[in-house]
Amino acid sequence: MKYFIVAGEASGDLHASNLMRELKKLDADADFCFLGGDLMQAQGGFMVRHFRQMAFMGFLNVLFNTPTVLKNLRDCKEAILTYSPDVLILVDYPSFNLRIARFVKEHLRQVPVCYYISPKIWAWKEFRIKQIKKYVDKMLCILPFETEFYAKHNYSVDYVGNPSVDSVAAFAPQYQSREAFCGANAFSDKPIIAILPGSRRQEIKQCLQPMLEAASSFASHQVVVAGAPGVQWAYYQSLLLDSEFHILFDQTYELLSHADVAIVNSGTATLETALLNIPQVVVYHVSGGRFASFLKDVFLRVKYISLVNLIADQMIVEELVAHRFTVSNLRKEVSCLLFDTQFRSQMLNGYHEMRKKLGAPGAALRAARDILNCSRCNQ
Repeated sequence: MKYFIVAGEASGDLHASNLMRELKKLDADADFCFLGGDLMQAQGGFMVRHFRQMAFMGFLNVLFNTPTVLKNLRDCKEAILTYSPDVLILVDYPSFNLRIARFVKEHLRQVPVCYYISPKIWAWKEFRIKQIKKYVDKMLCILPFETEFYAKHNYSVDYVGNPSVDSVAAFAPQYQSREAFCGANAFSDKPIIAILPGSRRQEIKQCLQPMLEAASSFASHQVVVAGAPGVQWAYYQSLLLDSEFHILFDQTYELLSHADVAIVNSGTATLETALLNIPQVVVYHVSGGRFASFLKDVFLRVKYISLVNLIADQMIVEELVAHRFTVSNLRKEVSCLLFDTQFRSQMLNGYHEMRKKLGAPGAALRAARDILNCSRCNQ
């Protein structure tokens, strides 16, 4: 069977590559054409465009790169027509992918459109539900509460599990002792406060300094920053010339597993930290302070920003957002997490309940099975 896959970001490249691996196990004749990245390329097939030429974030960034965005759309549509796939698989990246879904339904009606990892329309841009119902044959969700959200719109979806559960489960056998970990990385024997400031340069620039300042207040602990792929050590150093800190690349799970506490920029890392059972405080920088918080309450349709709290549907981890993201607030929260045993235990109990909602590993395999079933039903 011929699969055309569109993944426009690094996370999509990872999830799509795992999906491709499982599809190959189930379909010996699997053939791939895609927009994606190196991880997908390693699974085989023809890459139309690398996500590095597609990952424009924010309104102004997209606006300034409009010619490139339009060319990517044209080239994607042309590749689909040339390849003539048996199924189209879209991975997150909604602004681009919903346009591709519409194109396929208007020009290749017989081709089923499967969407792996739902756009976060439950948080904002809920109007996109109309496009999804019209152009997407099968929606495969990775957050358990999304099934209820779509049910309210009379649209049936499948919850296939969460890829982070798979990633953490795969990491578990590689666990090493703290002594071995610190020795291998030339760290001291002090307990660790881990800092995860994000994966993009802009968010690192906005978040790292207050995160580091707060964590450095605890002389009993050493501070280690998780370096993002593609961001060089020199960039971190340029932001914090007068600060002392360790930075560790390509070992985020190892770092978290040996940390007493983590300070985490909102995103998938908050969920991974919880799955590794590490107490955390979540931060998110928003320009505009209190006014930005007011706009959040007006436009966002969710009570929380962190995946941990969203999945649990309750406040398990503290969220320091906009004007509440301050060094003093961070110090207070980290102190509670380090020294208040009851406070830590309450958070860890919340993690346990959240994990039960997420279910067992196997998201990519279940998604692959659903895609095969969908495509066979349309033949």
